Amino acid sequence: MKRGETVTGTVERVDYPGKGIVRIDEDNTVMVKNVLPGQKVKVRVKKVHGGRGEGSLIEVIQKASNEIQAPCPHFGSCGGCTYMNLSYDEQLKLKGEQMLRILKQVPGLEDIDDGRWEGILGSPAYSAYRNKMEYTFGDEYKDGPLALGLHKRGSFYDVTGVDECYICDRDYGVILRETLVFFQKKGLNYYHRMRHEGYLRHLLARKACHTGEIMVAIVTTTQDSYDMNEYKDMLLGLDDRLDGRIASVIHTYNDSLADVVRSDRSEVLYGHDHITEKLLGMEFHISEFSFFQTNTKGAELLYQTARDYIGDIGQGKSVVYDLYSGTGTIAQMMAPVAKRVIGVEIVEEAVEAARGNAELNGLDNCEFIAGDVLKVLDDIDADPGLQAPDFIILDPPRDGIHPKALRKIIDYGVDRLIYISCKPTSLARDLEVFLSHGYRVDRVTAIDQFSFTSHCECIARLIKIL
Repeated sequence: MKRGETVTGTVERVDYPGKGIVRIDEDNTVMVKNVLPGQKVKVRVKKVHGGRGEGSLIEVIQKASNEIQAPCPHFGSCGGCTYMNLSYDEQLKLKGEQMLRILKQVPGLEDIDDGRWEGILGSPAYSAYRNKMEYTFGDEYKDGPLALGLHKRGSFYDVTGVDECYICDRDYGVILRETLVFFQKKGLNYYHRMRHEGYLRHLLARKACHTGEIMVAIVTTTQDSYDMNEYKDMLLGLDDRLDGRIASVIHTYNDSLADVVRSDRSEVLYGHDHITEKLLGMEFHISEFSFFQTNTKGAELLYQTARDYIGDIGQGKSVVYDLYSGTGTIAQMMAPVAKRVIGVEIVEEAVEAARGNAELNGLDNCEFIAGDVLKVLDDIDADPGLQAPDFIILDPPRDGIHPKALRKIIDYGVDRLIYISCKPTSLARDLEVFLSHGYRVDRVTAIDQFSFTSHCECIARLIKIL
């Protein structure tokens, strides 16, 4: 097997996140994306090392026995979904196997399937579940007409329209189509990432699942002076075609060279700078850049499971630390049964949102601190007015917990920890450290927050045994 060679083989398994292992012969395998177990595939080899290679998919020669026709017309061209050609039950089975395989590789968790692994829970809504979308302006091919959508699979530049996306609310499709038509008629150009020239960059849309409120943010550079109020009026004229209601229209200016949705400044053209969502009996204001779980009904299942894992914390007697607290959703779920909840989050805007949401829900026993977890924990320890935690909830970013912060958390010696992870490989790495310092994984489950994609959430409960 050599670089540049075309080979054929059968997909033995697919590891997280979507890494297919293709058996070429007795001695050689190739890792390939966008495949399913059981498929026979043709692959172009890109790298080889010791009988293991990496390659790109050329063709599926024979489908897997459990493969179905994808329900989304954009599957294959759009880079968003991975498992659209599997039934939802088969997706859950595949993801559950992936999560368990990762956990069993952790020293001390080889027998985690002795009853502690509780399997994977499917999302209550697995189609039309996304409450936030970020679309990109560009062209479908070089020097082609203006396009608006997601990047094509395997491309950093070409954009494909996704107005019939299966995992998005129908209202997004209406807004996407009408936005594209509007700006095509205006003749405005898109921002070219290589030349750093152009005007239209992104379209951000958010919709609250339980209130139906919709936010639309148009993101541009400052390289033109177009008055976006005409665009705002067009959006407001769509209300009779939408199931939800436009509650916020924002014009955001971004001259950053990076291809990310961010704001140098934002102007509210209509409504407020936020929409309101309800979650397990509480209200939350969600701004343009607030972190909020992408799948609202899946998030409710996630937080209900987390509360179940936490169990009895002594009604009104315990101090709970919610580390990496985001906009404070979990902290506020715990506040009614805790003496005090302290949330720590590095993103200042998220902390401000958390404080506002706690006030909105009448919670006066929540405190939110902006800063890096490691430094903030040092500051908390030095403050005699702040108590050490009785329980700790961890919900870190994808890369997991910094090793120094992890050791600080372990040193508190709390009897019970809950670790919520959106990247199981990071969870596995951190669990190994916890286990080596006297903790035991008592319960663990996966929750499919991101149906049809390769991603999954995990929740683990750890108890102190030494």
